[in-house]
Amino acid sequence: MPGKIVHIALKVRDLESSTKFYEEVFGFRQVTTHRGQNSGHVSRHLTDGTIDLALMVYDSEDAPEAQLSGIGPCIHHWGAEVDDIKLAAQKIKDLGGEVMSSLDADVVKFRAPDGTIAELVQKDRYENLKKYHGVA
Repeated sequence: MPGKIVHIALKVRDLESSTKFYEEVFGFRQVTTHRGQNSGHVSRHLTDGTIDLALMVYDSEDAPEAQLSGIGPCIHHWGAEVDDIKLAAQKIKDLGGEVMSSLDADVVKFRAPDGTIAELVQKDRYENLKKYHGVA
C-alpha cells in the first residue's frame, strides 16, 4: 500500500493566532496541546478529520530541534483543497495572510500570518488529475 501524508508540522511564531487562522480558514479543530519532552517546544495538534497538523513554538531558535528545519517559521509548503478558492482567499486576507498569486490560477499561493507558504486548489483537483493521467 502506498504511503500518504497524515501529519504536517509547522514551526510558527504565535500559537494562538496560528491556531485561529487554521481553524477559521480551513475548519481544523484542536486535538491537544503539550510540551515536547527534552525538545524545548510547545505543540498544538489540530485535525480536519484526515490529517494531523502540528503547530510548534520553540522556546529558543537555538534549540537543536528548532534548527533542523531552519530559523523561523517554516515548511516548504503544503496544499489544501477548498470548495471556493475566492472565499478561502478572502478569509486568508481577513485573518492576516497574504494571497500571492492570481485567484484565477489553478494553484493559488498564499502566505499565512505565521510566514508559511501554502497553496489553495479546487476540491477534487488531484483526483481529477489522477483520472486524467490514468492513475485512479
